[in-house]
Parts: sequence; C-alpha cells; structure tokens
Amino acid sequence: MRSYLLLFALCACHAGPAPTPPAKTMTHDRHSFARPDQVAVRHVALDLSLDFDRRIAAGTCTLSIDRTDPDAPLMLDSSGLDITEVRDAASGTPLSFSLGEVDAILGQALRIELAETTTRVAIQYATRPEEASAMQWLTAEQTSGSHPFLFTQGQSILTRSWIPLQDSPGVRVTWNATIHAPKSLRPLMSAIRSGGNAGQGWTFDMDKPVPSYLIALACGDLVKRDVSDRCAVWAEPAVVDKATAELEDMERMLSACEELFGPYRWERYDVLILPPAFPFGGMENPCLTFATPTILAGDKSLVALIAHELAHSWSGNLVTNATWRDFWLNEGFTVYLEQRIMEHVYGVERAKMEIALAMRGLAAELRRLPEPDQVLHVDLTGRNPDDGMTAVPYDKGAALLRRLEEVIGRAEFDALLRSWFDTHAFQSVTTADFEEWLSRQLLAEQPNVARQVDLGRWIHAGGLPADAPTPHAAAFEPVDAARQQVAEQKNAAALADCDDWTTQQWLRFLDGLPADATLLTALDEARDFTDSGNSEILAAWLAIAIAADYQPAMPRLKQFLLEVGRRKFLVPLYKALLAAPNGKARAMAIYRQARPRYHSVSTNTLDKLLDWQGP
Repeated sequence: MRSYLLLFALCACHAGPAPTPPAKTMTHDRHSFARPDQVAVRHVALDLSLDFDRRIAAGTCTLSIDRTDPDAPLMLDSSGLDITEVRDAASGTPLSFSLGEVDAILGQALRIELAETTTRVAIQYATRPEEASAMQWLTAEQTSGSHPFLFTQGQSILTRSWIPLQDSPGVRVTWNATIHAPKSLRPLMSAIRSGGNAGQGWTFDMDKPVPSYLIALACGDLVKRDVSDRCAVWAEPAVVDKATAELEDMERMLSACEELFGPYRWERYDVLILPPAFPFGGMENPCLTFATPTILAGDKSLVALIAHELAHSWSGNLVTNATWRDFWLNEGFTVYLEQRIMEHVYGVERAKMEIALAMRGLAAELRRLPEPDQVLHVDLTGRNPDDGMTAVPYDKGAALLRRLEEVIGRAEFDALLRSWFDTHAFQSVTTADFEEWLSRQLLAEQPNVARQVDLGRWIHAGGLPADAPTPHAAAFEPVDAARQQVAEQKNAAALADCDDWTTQQWLRFLDGLPADATLLTALDEARDFTDSGNSEILAAWLAIAIAADYQPAMPRLKQFLLEVGRRKFLVPLYKALLAAPNGKARAMAIYRQARPRYHSVSTNTLDKLLDWQGP
C-alpha cells in the first residue's frame, strides 16, 4: 500500500490451496493483545448483515483455534465492538468473556475462557457507528451515483474495529464470509466469491492464509468490466468505463510480474475503484485491489499505483511483515518490484523518472524526520504503527534492493528475489529473518558484496547511505532548464514546446517552482494548472498556490479538499495552509466542513496536525 505522503498498494493466484507454512517461533507484536503462542486463530468465518441506516455491521464471527497451552484463554483484539455473547461453536455452551481497559491506540483485549474441548469459538457482536474506525459509510451524495457506499480499510490495526480476532500481521488465517446487504447494493470482498445472491447473502472464500489487515469489504452500486480472463475492473456505473480504459494494461502487468517474480498465487486480480474518500492511493487486498479514483488521469500516467498494488501479491501478501516495525519488508520490496514492472511495461526512461522523483521526495522527508524515524527497522513502541508509514520504508527500502542489484547484477538478484518469495511463501517474517537469510544466501558466499553493502548501516541507522543509487533521468534535463527560464523571466514562454511532457515531467517542473503570484498567473493562463484533471499535478500546484497566496486557485483548493480523502494529498495541503499567513483559520474552516467526509486513517493524522478539538 502506498499509504504515506507519496503513493499506493496490492494482491495474488494459483490453483489449489496454499501450502501450510513451516512452524516458526511467534514474534511478539507490541500492537496486539493476542497471544498466538498460547492459542492461535487459524480460520475466521463471518456471517454479517450491513445496516446502512444505522451504519453498523452485526452478526457472528466464528474462530477455529489451535491450542498450544491447554489452560490459556483465547486473547483477541477488539476496538469499540458490542460483544453480546460468546459460545463454544460445537456444543453451543456459553463461554465466559471479558473486555480489558481501553487503550487509545490498541483498543481493548477480548479475553475468552475456553472449555477443555473447545476448538471453535462463536462470537455474536455488532460494530458501533462512531467507533468502527475501519469502516467508512458514505451517503449517496458522497459517491458518483444515487446509492450509499461502504468500504473498510484494515491496515494497520483497524480490522479489530469491525472483526474480533488476532489483529497482528504475524497471525495468518484462512477465512470465509456471508454478507447480507440491501438488494440494490453489491458486496465485494478480498477473496473469491463462492456463491450466494442478494436474497440469501453473498458468500466469499479465502483458502490461503493471510494476515488480518487484508480482510476487506466494500458494498455499493458496483458493476464489473472484464479486462482478461483473470482481471477485471469494478466501479460505480458512472466511473467504470473510464476506469477500464485507464487500467486496460492490468493483464500485461500481471504477466510481466509472473515473468519476473514467479507464479501468481491468488487466482484473480481485480481492481475496485472506490469513491474519493478512500484515504490511500491503493490497498493490496488479495484478489481485489482497492484504488482511489485520483489515479484516473486519462492517459495512464498514474498507473504505477496499480503496478505497486499488484507487486504486493508477492511482497506483502505472500511474504508479510511479522510486526509493523518490519513494514519495510512489505513496502521496500514492493516499490522495487513496482519500478521493475513499470520498466518492463512502459520502458526504462519512465522507470528512471519515477525513481528519481521518489528519491527526491525521500531526501526531503529525511530532512524533516527525527533520526530514529529514518531507520528501516523503526522502533514503534508505544506509538500508532501508522507513524511508521513515511517515505523511509518505501523508498529507502527500495534503494537498498537496487543497491544489492547494482552490486551482484540483475540476473543473480532476480534469482535471489524469487528464492525469497518461494522459501517464505505464506509466511510472516521479521527483519532479523531477512538479515539471516540474506547472510546465508548471499553475503557469506560472496564477502565482496558484504564489503560493498553495509547491511547494518542500511537497516539500523538513520539517513541514506552514500551509495544509494539514483538513476539519471535524461527526460528531466529540458524540464529543469525550462523551470529555470520560467523563474527568471516570470512568464511561460519556455513552455511553448512541452505539450508532450508526461505527468512525471510536470511534477519535476513544479518541484522547486518559486511561489510567486505573478508567475503563477502567467503559468495558469498558459497551461491551466488550476483546472487540471490530473490529481498529482493539481495537488502539487495547489501547494505552491497556497504559498504564493495565489487567490484564483483558492476555490479549487477548497473543492479539492472537500472532495478528495487521500492522505497523500491532504497532509501537504493542510501543512501549506498552516504555514501561510492567516492559514490556520482557513485550514480549520475547510477541515470543519470536510472532516466528516474523510476516513479515520486521514483524520487521525490531520487531527494531530491541526490540533483539532472538535466542532
């Protein structure tokens, strides 16, 4: 998932059930109350009804468990759930349960006392409208049609707010679900639809063990367009044709992935375009990537997000970080794979531009972050794991892998990657696991590599090592020259011959452009930036407009902040407002109106940024 202030995330296929991972020592997860070393959940079965009027999901969650310690209780994570009863699923016998004290970050521990023979536990429960932080209930006015909409976002520790389970990436489960929804709406989940209908309930099945944050649900007025036998686009009727045209290369991307990284193990790769309130660029939910409509630029210039989410089918979904301080194992690998996919499908120069932009963004973020947060294996003790979702795990992690490729050569590195995925498939791994494996597979055999790549420095120290590779993108040379000329002359004459520039070139042009209202007026007259339909370009332009107090862009700024819930765009724009004269009042006025439209992932960040005290 590109969740931090820059981009994306997703999913995977392969006939037959997934192999059972070899037993390994459970890693303690500081962000979970679960004790899977004593009692571990192995399968989750849901039967839920969606009430759009009351904004709740209610029903039963049945958990199949393995008991290592026969005397231990089952410890689960929950947050804001109304638990009405717990029973032994086989005998129907009531089981004693209790909820612990509320922790502001972790929610509540749900402790269930087990009978001697209990192997399945049935929990009757309901979510709460204001406390189910994973669930975003949208009115019809917040969608592209005339029906309401629901979606969930579980990463990192929000699944516990709509399902009582062991909400840790170190615990992998298979699962199935039956979802009852209004007849006019279609539910989808991050699994294979196994049957059902609007009258009896829609059924879904995931027979491969996944971490809890990848259990996802959406429900709305949704239609499907096939792209290939195993790829499709889902969206609201008003959006689906535009989205399908934009994402027509999904099968090409998937085939490229298989050629580069090995078999796709998840049967289908579909993409669901959500309403604009979605807080991320994308989310790598298996079989069904959730994606923001802000990637629909009309020219495929922003489809790197889909490459990123697709790459998660290997790095993240197949091989998962065991705790959230190991998040770079998901995202650093995925950014590297994304860059390889883009090179394979769209050419070397496109990949070079995107890497160069990412590295420039990383450098800027490293200047802002405290040194402990510049570490790949970041310490998140006592903190929300979302605090670790910066550019560091994404782009510093990818740079480490590019450095290894640079030293040992692409062919050998590709073989190493495939070995990593194959030997750790359907497992959750730690940074220590990676270091030990890389030492055994590569560094011990080739000490010259160890001398050239200081792995400890890359993973456990702040900053960016001097040997971090950043490609030279020749396509940026005319862009940099034009920006300098525009800034010096304060007019748009240098942009007369740039109609064929890509999104990446325009983003490079805007990066570093002086915040001068006279200059922005000339540029707007020449290129119409304020009315751009490209969300990446528009967001970059609006940040400069705020700094320049360029008033013609202010109505568009307000409209954008009211319509779009993607955290990548919201945070820089609200920060720009706070830095502007009288900006705090403007920011609060917009936020007061926009906040009900944002997902909790976004409001959790923005509430702190704006010191939100309520209406």
